[in-house]
Amino acid sequence: MSQIIAMEYAEDRLRLVDQRRLPGSYEFFECRTYRDCAFAIKDMVVRGAPAIGAAAAYGAALAASEFSSLGAAEFGPAMRVALDELRRARPTAVNLSWAVDRMACALDKAIAGGTGPGRTLYERLKAEADAILADETARSERLSEHGNALIPDGAAILTHCNTGSLAVPGPGTALGMIKAAHRAGKGVSVYADETRPRLQGARLTAWELDREGVPVTLIADSVAATLMRDGKIGLVVVGADRIAANGDAANKIGTFMLSVLAARYGVPFYVAAPVSTIDFACPSGDAIEIEERTADEVTTIEGVRVAPDGIHVYNPAFDVTPAEYITAIVTERGVLRPPFAEAIAALRATPGAGEGVL
Repeated sequence: MSQIIAMEYAEDRLRLVDQRRLPGSYEFFECRTYRDCAFAIKDMVVRGAPAIGAAAAYGAALAASEFSSLGAAEFGPAMRVALDELRRARPTAVNLSWAVDRMACALDKAIAGGTGPGRTLYERLKAEADAILADETARSERLSEHGNALIPDGAAILTHCNTGSLAVPGPGTALGMIKAAHRAGKGVSVYADETRPRLQGARLTAWELDREGVPVTLIADSVAATLMRDGKIGLVVVGADRIAANGDAANKIGTFMLSVLAARYGVPFYVAAPVSTIDFACPSGDAIEIEERTADEVTTIEGVRVAPDGIHVYNPAFDVTPAEYITAIVTERGVLRPPFAEAIAALRATPGAGEGVL
């Protein structure tokens, strides 16, 4: 099965697979302005930390195109507004701010070099966005191979949310590992949590693995404990939206619960994410801002109300898994082992270098 291409840029517009519509229909959402990109990120047309970052990068390029007719004095402030709006679209995923900051740096360098508003500046920013997309794709491919080495033959794997090609340019992170193991003939199978409240596991992961030909069984989130207790799970592998400098990892709500269960039953618990997801300036999970989303995600399912009118809802999109519950963190530059603070510091000290276990 050919790899899913969830994002493509052509003819000065960004086309995204509309993940709100899957699996019922395979449709594209077209972004012609940076505001379209910000909406797509906020409304989860596109989701997954690396994909969000890449989409925001193209949003910055589209902003440069939109403001190309402005004078130099007006162009800079307009771009700052656009970049800030893109950066605020979703607060937890560090790849978003990382990509916007990289685009801002490219913008500043171009202007300092004498490039003013116009087609040339837009093309430079578009090339930087292309580079971000290509970099994330290459990271995903390398990460998948590192992670494959951790997966034994015949493993039954539990995963949460969606971490494949819909969420990450390339094969994915956690699902990229699984796909690599499947293609290597390891005979793996997957239990996919449905992942309430937005059902990314049911709608996206089950769909993606089925397309890939990986044996997958969909379960309600609350079934995971029984499977682990009964010895039916060989390992848990999940993604991350932000990893702190001490190894604490923020991921889709429900991940922390799985990590505690895995620790209780002696099941390896792996977090898979590119280095761009590590927030070296964030000391611990306590400093990670957790996005809270609207009540209707919990009170309705596919537009059908399932809760009383006016009921109070607490709907955090993410939770934080403490480093002590993580067996290893899989990156494109190798597998990080505890103590994570030391491994992550070593990673930061040698940017772009090194493979294998750190």
